[in-house]
Amino acid sequence: MTIVSEKIRNFVTRIVVSAPYLTALTIQMEAKKVLFISQEVYPYVPETSMSKLGCDIPQSIHGREFEVRIFTPKYGCINERRNQLHEVIRLSGLNLMIDDNDHPLIIKVATLLPSRMQVYFIDNDDYFRPLPDKGLETEAIPEDNDERLMFFTAGVMETVKKLRWQPSIIHCSGWVSALAPLYLRTKYADDPTFRTSKIVYALQPERFDGTLDPRLVEKLEQNEFPSESLSAISGTPVDYLALNKFAIDYSDAVMQVTEDVDPALIEYARNSGKPFLEFTPAEERKKKMSEFYRGLMGDDENDF
Repeated sequence: MTIVSEKIRNFVTRIVVSAPYLTALTIQMEAKKVLFISQEVYPYVPETSMSKLGCDIPQSIHGREFEVRIFTPKYGCINERRNQLHEVIRLSGLNLMIDDNDHPLIIKVATLLPSRMQVYFIDNDDYFRPLPDKGLETEAIPEDNDERLMFFTAGVMETVKKLRWQPSIIHCSGWVSALAPLYLRTKYADDPTFRTSKIVYALQPERFDGTLDPRLVEKLEQNEFPSESLSAISGTPVDYLALNKFAIDYSDAVMQVTEDVDPALIEYARNSGKPFLEFTPAEERKKKMSEFYRGLMGDDENDF
């Protein structure tokens, strides 16, 4: 009995001594949360270069090192039954005020295979509704794009808060996500959910024609954005270039997703002095993006 007791005591001692190391190892190996705010995600919308990248890039990094969730608009062309979307009642029901009008927020979710990644859809009948030609509302009803972007962005922020899911990286992809850096660095700057998040704005070649509604700045001011935070887009037409440059201004880092991004935006990103990940071929993308993310988080030494 004495020998057995001694062995048990030594075993327990080893566990107690090792506990701090094991705890530290667990913390170190915990997956970092990455939030993708994406303009289009295949297979929910028709296959395009943007929608395929909206699917492939998040799935390529989702795993042991990074836990990824995607937020995207619930365009009217998305077939809810085929794609197995369902409404999340506990996340829905909030009214978002835009231009003195209330718009109810509806949240739907699906699982993206084969990674089984959660995809959240921002929905509202005023901004996302079925069209006769099954196109995207951003193209078919461009006169509403300013409010559509505001609603989508606010919907993402409020839903992530409700989820109590604190992302280390917020990856904004496509011009529909271009207001997100502004919201994160002003209206939600002190929110514990986003306070330490690093914002990456991903440059894509897809653009919109013309300009956003001339009252965009006025509508943002109605939503309690300080005038000085909007100076870059005040008193000037907000076209594709102006909107993307505005997004870069409020981001922590920028990446070039494809080779055919507008050269003016690439030059602007380089001159901003912010970390800039240039175009990376698909076979190298996962490694380069992981390194880029780690650098932003000050986590260069992690080896997964």
